[in-house]
Amino acid sequence: MSHAALGLPVGRGLLYLIVAGAAWGTAGAAASLVYRASDMGPVALSFWRCAAGLVLLLAARLTAPRGRSGAREPWRRRAVRAGVTGLGLAVFQTAYFAAVQATGLAVATVVTLGAGPVLIALGARLTLGERLGRGGAAAVAGALAGLAVLVLGGGEATVRPWGVVLALLSAAGYSLMTLLTRRWGRGGGTDAAGATVGAFAVTSLCLLPFAVAEGLLPHTAEPVRVLWLLAYVAAIPTALAYGLYFAGAAVVRSATVSVIMLLEPVSAAVLAVVLLGEHLTAATVTGTLLMLGSVTGLAVAEARGARRGTEEPVLA
Repeated sequence: MSHAALGLPVGRGLLYLIVAGAAWGTAGAAASLVYRASDMGPVALSFWRCAAGLVLLLAARLTAPRGRSGAREPWRRRAVRAGVTGLGLAVFQTAYFAAVQATGLAVATVVTLGAGPVLIALGARLTLGERLGRGGAAAVAGALAGLAVLVLGGGEATVRPWGVVLALLSAAGYSLMTLLTRRWGRGGGTDAAGATVGAFAVTSLCLLPFAVAEGLLPHTAEPVRVLWLLAYVAAIPTALAYGLYFAGAAVVRSATVSVIMLLEPVSAAVLAVVLLGEHLTAATVTGTLLMLGSVTGLAVAEARGARRGTEEPVLA
């Protein structure tokens, strides 16, 4: 992850995003196990996730061989980018956890992840000039339908207005993070690893006071188990996944990024069936197939567009 985004091919960026989306989906299962083994709250978990992930990213950056890159980015621009991206990440994570508490996991997930692609598609059209096209719009609609079936199809859900507002705020933070990463990546010479480290430093600082208020250190009868789970959350769905996400999002169209990231609930659903003993339902199968089909369609179109030397996908 020491490369600059300028030299990353679109195909590799798509692969990075697919791995990141699948890795993000494992965080929920790990968090559930942490909650079962301790009294750690969601904000404290988010803080330790970011802080420990920051340490791992710094270690990887310090030990990675230095490759050649283009002109170095001005210090002020790097600081602004890290600050804005880190703030967006903090809003995304914290508002989502608050939405889950206010209106439940199902509704919070559908509103946050469902509003994200819509906000990003509109923002990309207005600020980046990226057109989605009829085929792209159909793919996004199919992905959102699959998300709704996957998350809401298994049972009842209660919609509370304040929780919906928080979920929309979370989607706005995610959209800002994605759009700015794509915008800055267009300029070339962007150090993806350095940008990720800076963003995580800002996010950790933003979350620290809220985590202290909630309770930074958990009480547990299984400290070793909790430490291993926290180490996993910090390493795989955080340091690895976000490093790949920021690298891939810099070179792949924003709307495509947002749909590929919907692999997160697919991964979480598979883990729930395989590891946590939940039943495989018709809603799980239908929603998963709809979302995988949409992700595959957009990814193939993005790769074709890159091979033809244009940013416009073959989706019109």
